[in-house]
Amino acid sequence: MKPITSKRDFPSTDNFVYLNAANVALMYNGAKQAISEWTQDLAENGSNNFDEIAEAEVFEPLHQHTAQLFNCKPEDISVGSSATELLGSLAWAIAPESEKNVVSTSIVFPSTVYPWQRVARSTGCSIRLVRDINSFIHEDDIIGSIDKNTAVVCISHVEYGSGQRFDLEKLCSAAHEKGALFIVDATQSAGAVPIDLKDCPIDAVISGAYKWLCGPFGAAVMYLAPHLQHTLEPGLVGFRSHKDIWDLNAGRIEYPDSASRFEFSTMAYGCAVGLAKSIDFLVQVGIENIFKYNLFLADTLVEGLRKRNANITSSLSNKHRSSIVTAAFEGKDSSKILQRLKDAKVYLSKRGNALRFSPHLYNNPDHIEEALDHIDRLCLNQ
Repeated sequence: MKPITSKRDFPSTDNFVYLNAANVALMYNGAKQAISEWTQDLAENGSNNFDEIAEAEVFEPLHQHTAQLFNCKPEDISVGSSATELLGSLAWAIAPESEKNVVSTSIVFPSTVYPWQRVARSTGCSIRLVRDINSFIHEDDIIGSIDKNTAVVCISHVEYGSGQRFDLEKLCSAAHEKGALFIVDATQSAGAVPIDLKDCPIDAVISGAYKWLCGPFGAAVMYLAPHLQHTLEPGLVGFRSHKDIWDLNAGRIEYPDSASRFEFSTMAYGCAVGLAKSIDFLVQVGIENIFKYNLFLADTLVEGLRKRNANITSSLSNKHRSSIVTAAFEGKDSSKILQRLKDAKVYLSKRGNALRFSPHLYNNPDHIEEALDHIDRLCLNQ
């Protein structure tokens, strides 16, 4: 397949081999420039340009572009500083009562379940973590853990450690059948895997910016289904919580009738400006195109690793695949391999005992071959 980005979009791709988007992706150059310009203007002009009107409207481009990403309406989107912040506020807004339970998985990234653990300490609800089998979660086991007392099913769309991708429609249907909310952490999928909320009525989707969305630290987005926008009271509130943020009155809060009721305070606004640029870029490239391209890179990688007798520990099922590939070499120390590759300017991560490769749209087949050549030269022939 031909590359789907240019070097001007990600200028540093000639400097090293970067297969680490599941940790931190390379930032889209247009996002970097937007953040830099916003920060420079603020530094030199204070609020002369970033005035009250600009601050009130600062999230609108990000609302618009995230709505395109998820196929929903701009009023369904809220912006925060991190996925954890948004999920924490949402968890306190829902606050399942003592007789209720929350279902997640044992291998989910901790920040996806920690907010519910904290709420459970206050309300007495129980947390059910579905156990994995060799780092794989069977969807039927998740469904089997949902009952009439389940308030929330909260999962990661793609598991960070293994790259397993869940069938959102199947799990959403199962949760709703029991009257539970279905909430998805899309930090390991948004920007790399299509999510269409017209086809799949998820109740909330949350994503950080700095992984597959190719954005900065300091910004995140949340989709909130319309049926929750008028009823939930955010767990975190501040001056932006009022429907007119500059109608300053400490005696009341009147929330907007939209997802923006979860936007509560000042933040590093330039990060939101940059994320809007990045998401717009990804949408223009096409998320389906990115998904297919990334799987092509992952296929090339898996084929090369198998030729080197690697044990592929990530899912190879088309139904459950993402472009995260995990692998280990029998008798070889993954930590040493990781360090040797780093010394050769080949960057990836290690999760558990496995090397974790995560190519993204700025990579090309030459990057994969170079990484494999370095594995041969530095790691397997010593």
